[in-house]
Amino acid sequence: MNYRHAFHAGNFADCMKHALLGEILTALTRKPAPFAVLDTHAGRGSYDLSSEEAIRTGEWQDGIGRLLGVQEGPLIPWLAAMRAAGVPETYPGSPAQILAALREGDRLVCCEAHPEEYAALVAWSGRDPHISLHRRDAWEGLRALTPFPERRGLVLIDPPFEQPGEFERLEAGLALVNHRFRAAIQAAWYPVKHRTPVRQFHQALRDGPVRDVLDCQLWLREPTDADRLNGCGLVVVNPPWGFAEKAEAILGALLPLLSDDPGRGFAVTELVPE
Repeated sequence: MNYRHAFHAGNFADCMKHALLGEILTALTRKPAPFAVLDTHAGRGSYDLSSEEAIRTGEWQDGIGRLLGVQEGPLIPWLAAMRAAGVPETYPGSPAQILAALREGDRLVCCEAHPEEYAALVAWSGRDPHISLHRRDAWEGLRALTPFPERRGLVLIDPPFEQPGEFERLEAGLALVNHRFRAAIQAAWYPVKHRTPVRQFHQALRDGPVRDVLDCQLWLREPTDADRLNGCGLVVVNPPWGFAEKAEAILGALLPLLSDDPGRGFAVTELVPE
């Protein structure tokens, strides 16, 4: 309940997550049928990069700030959307990015438990008819808000990883949604500090009931320091057709812009086949 994403908005982890999210949203809009997106940890929607929080950490300067000069390549569609949303003055969080991609008939459902962040989310939303907001626990929201009436869409799970047991909750949440809403695409973000927790998480997914699981991972340096965010990953369940190849291109373009450390790297791996 103490997490404030405003300190971290636009950092390298946001760039990785949102660039891949953009590709998933593009895939969803290729079919005319309406879809919905559930954002389980929505935050405040959009972030002022001149705010006290953003200035205090300056994390965005080593994230989206390094990408502003890109003029070609696989990042361009996502960066064009970011610029249209106000970058570099404002950084759109996942709700803002999702909302910009919705068509008439599509929906965004946001959960946010923190009272101040929820109030900011309400103010940002402007009562847009495409959005429904819920001040509720994300994990409880997974059960209450799935499946979607549209029978297609995305569940985005983006925990702050402030408390012990987040990897276990993430695995359980993916399994729950898979049981309730098998057709849903799921995208779940996680931090990479050192390799052991990630290996354990991946093995739990391999041993679990969820099928068709792709893992996308990017690290700025060798993940050997458990007290430092060295990289991050995005697990995608039911990835859209061709997503693995798109993800490789996106991560390959991001990595040299975000890090020059010799231990940097990225990987796109099939964890569980269909």
